[in-house]
Amino acid sequence: MMEAPRGSDEWFALTEAPLPVGAVHDWAVAPDCGAVVVFSGTVRDHAEGRSDVVALEYEAYEEAVVPSFRAIAEETRRRHPGARRIAILHRTGRLSLGESSVVVAVSSAHRPVAFEAARFAIDALKESAPIWKKEIWRDGEDWGTGAHGIVSPAEVGRGDRS
Repeated sequence: MMEAPRGSDEWFALTEAPLPVGAVHDWAVAPDCGAVVVFSGTVRDHAEGRSDVVALEYEAYEEAVVPSFRAIAEETRRRHPGARRIAILHRTGRLSLGESSVVVAVSSAHRPVAFEAARFAIDALKESAPIWKKEIWRDGEDWGTGAHGIVSPAEVGRGDRS
C-alpha cells in the first residue's frame, strides 16, 4: 500500500495500485485546519451516449504526470492561498466499476477555501495532466470522448485559451 509522505504538505502519485482514499483524508488533516475536502472519482457504468461501460483503462505520460500535479498544486495555492495540504493521486491500468481512479484532497482552516481549491485541483487535473482514458464496453472499447489539448493549470477556467 502507498504511504503518505511525512513532513510535506503535498502528496502526488501515479500508480497501478488501488488508491488509499481514507489514508489521503487522514494525511490531509492538520491541527490548523478545520476543513478537509476529498474528491474521489470512481468508474461508473455509463459514458456519453453509452450505457454499457464495464471498465476503464488509463494511460499516462508517466514522466510528466507528477510535475503536472506539482504545477496544479502551485496554481491551486496561488488562487486559494489558504490551502494547506494538497494531495493528487491517479491510477493507471484497467479499473473495474466502482474503483477510484483519482483522489484529490485539500485541507484549509475554513471550508470555502477547501471546497474551492479541491474543485479547482480536479478541474485542472482533467485539463492539464497527461492522462488518457479508454472506455471499455461489453462489445468494444474506445478512447474517452471530450479529448482536448493539455493546457497549463494557469489557463484552467480562464476562457482565454486559443
